[in-house]
Amino acid sequence: MDYSDASLKRILQQTRTIAVVGVSMNPVRPSYFVARYLNLKGFKVLPVNPRHTGETLFGEVVHETLNSIDRPVDMVDIFRRSEAVLEIVDEALAVLPDLKTIWMQIGVSHEAAAQKAQARGITVVQNRCPKIEYQRLFGELRMGGFSTGMISSRLT
Repeated sequence: MDYSDASLKRILQQTRTIAVVGVSMNPVRPSYFVARYLNLKGFKVLPVNPRHTGETLFGEVVHETLNSIDRPVDMVDIFRRSEAVLEIVDEALAVLPDLKTIWMQIGVSHEAAAQKAQARGITVVQNRCPKIEYQRLFGELRMGGFSTGMISSRLT
């Protein structure tokens, strides 16, 4: 898999709409603050969580499944255990004709699902976080001394 900075940056630059599968309504959960961050950065975030179907999150109605989304989706961001990934990828491939990327969060991977998506021309990222990658690739972590190539306790 090509996880070069250029490849990840291109994915994030070309993505407009992200379906976040497994998003939580709880603001202290990682899925919530990642989805919120992406929304604040201008991505259209479509929340998917059957436990909260019909509720509203970030101005969007929470979808039960990917099948209930009625607009183009560029990326599916998966916040579920690895065992659930194959079913999610199968659904995404069946119902999202404009899909460009399947992104599996940190700790989430499924090689067979990745190969299936790649065989259909879909880019797959596993075990990474789009929020972290966005911050790293677009310079937002530099102020804290990250990704600068320098080690320092001073904030500049």
